Amino acid sequence: MLNKYPLWKNLLVSAVVLLGIIYALPNLFPDDYAVQISGSSASVSVDETLLDRAQEALDEADIDYRDPSVDDGAVMLRFDSSDAQLRARSELQEALGSEYVAALSLAATTPDWLRSIGATPMNLGLDLRGGVHFLMQVDMEAAVERRLDVYASEIKRQLREERIRYRGGDAEEGQLEFVFPSESARDDAASLVSSEYDQFRSNTRSDGEDYILELTLNQQSASEIRDYALNQNLTTLRNRVNELGVAEPLIQQQGSDRIVVQLPGVQDTAEAKRVLGSTANLEFRLEARSDASSARTETFPFRNNPNRTAELERDVIITGDNVADANQSFDENGQPQVNITLDGPGGSMMQDVTRDAVGRQLGVLFIEHSSEEVERQVDGKTVTERVRETERSIISLATIRSTLGSNFRVTGLENVAEASELALLLRAGALAAPIYFVEERTIGPSLGQQNIESGINSVILGFVLVALTMLVIYKAFGLLANVALMVNLTLLVGAMSVLGATLTLPGIAGIVLTVGMAVDANVLIFERIKEELREGLPVQSAINAGFSRAFVSIFDANVTTFLVAGILFAVGTGPVKGFAVTLLIGILTSMFTALMVSRAIVNATIGGRSDLKALSI
Repeated sequence: MLNKYPLWKNLLVSAVVLLGIIYALPNLFPDDYAVQISGSSASVSVDETLLDRAQEALDEADIDYRDPSVDDGAVMLRFDSSDAQLRARSELQEALGSEYVAALSLAATTPDWLRSIGATPMNLGLDLRGGVHFLMQVDMEAAVERRLDVYASEIKRQLREERIRYRGGDAEEGQLEFVFPSESARDDAASLVSSEYDQFRSNTRSDGEDYILELTLNQQSASEIRDYALNQNLTTLRNRVNELGVAEPLIQQQGSDRIVVQLPGVQDTAEAKRVLGSTANLEFRLEARSDASSARTETFPFRNNPNRTAELERDVIITGDNVADANQSFDENGQPQVNITLDGPGGSMMQDVTRDAVGRQLGVLFIEHSSEEVERQVDGKTVTERVRETERSIISLATIRSTLGSNFRVTGLENVAEASELALLLRAGALAAPIYFVEERTIGPSLGQQNIESGINSVILGFVLVALTMLVIYKAFGLLANVALMVNLTLLVGAMSVLGATLTLPGIAGIVLTVGMAVDANVLIFERIKEELREGLPVQSAINAGFSRAFVSIFDANVTTFLVAGILFAVGTGPVKGFAVTLLIGILTSMFTALMVSRAIVNATIGGRSDLKALSI
């Protein structure tokens, strides 16, 4: 029968609309302001005792809270305002000490029956939820220098194994330079390097009685090191953010050497910068023998006593990059320590070296990279340069009692906070290259709330104006279009919630645009119906022709827009990507509601009525 859907199609439309309503419902339950308390490391327990301490601290500070609970290894306390949340966070961190981390959070209020089927609210971006935004610069040249240092240590070890005497081997200006006592020794070394390392271009020269081998990284290898540094830093930053427990962070590459980090809900920029930007790492070296030449040793101060020094071998056994897991605890004297578990290669290397070093001392170097911009005059012009510095200090020097394997501990740390932070950084992984903060911005929760309210008001205003216009122009069919438009918005919100898309302020602009695009499809259909009626077609035939013949125009317009939105999503970043996501989903829901939902409503109300002689259109 004309203008009648079969049962399966009606059931399909009803099921999609019902699912859209169910998965859009969680957005009617806004999150509560909350503070989450967790241990600074995996070894710190979180239980009811900690909850009691937190409640006592809040009671003493006269801060109202509600629904205290211990879930998933963290204490959660809820508050009625962002001001109370911020005050509570400060009080709790001071009362509980550095052993615990009190972090700003948002606690879900979605009913359990919705959460049980995976229905959760849309994620809110930085501009709506508040938080911090960092733009970081990756020091690519430092990454190359670090890799050269590793190559230098490997080549030196091989030269010693082959009993080839040499001097030098330090990385300077992107090159390694080895000095040999004879031409034959230099040629043997050059042959060894060329067979083992295809990353270098070699050059030989003589300087008096010195025979010199210069090794320069080729362009491809240097480029691969820079790419690796950027990707490794992205991974490390993601791991560190996960350790901080920030929900829905944004960490992405910008350009060839910059990284954008956005942490929604985080307001303490000092703590975030300290953890994200820390370049702390460890090196494990043996103490130098008394008869070792000065060319093969280095002298370092102790971190807790700069006046005391020790001489260590230049060769590095392993670094913090070989750490698979680390957690903070206390030794038998109650002093903080870090328990370390090495990965496979690291454990093997440590075992091989310490097997022949029982009775000698093993030094643990704490490494911190820093930089500052300095101005100097060059040819009468002021030039700004970044000066890099690397500080190495000994935090532990202990005698090896037996062969070490994959598990051991590091002592000599100053306090619990330092041990906890070092454990966190080692778990998350070391940065492959230092990063510098180029830009930072803080967006308060109140500004985010203002953005949300402004966005909602813009959607409501746009919807009302469109609805009134449709009612005035198309009368009863205008009401039908408005119902379809409400269904479209519901499906859009439900789809974004299911897909885990993040709603941003540009995303709200995409929703407003979707409102206009969705009703545009109905306008094409209604105008086509009116045209068919003017040509004398019966009412039911005109309705059928209107929906059928307008399909091509609607499909063409939406496909081209969909392609443009896809390109925006592929090449855009930040706000542009947020706008594109909403637009892409909105196009799909608009086509469904215009062609399926609107037709289903028409079919259900007036479809098949042979006595219908006119339409209110």
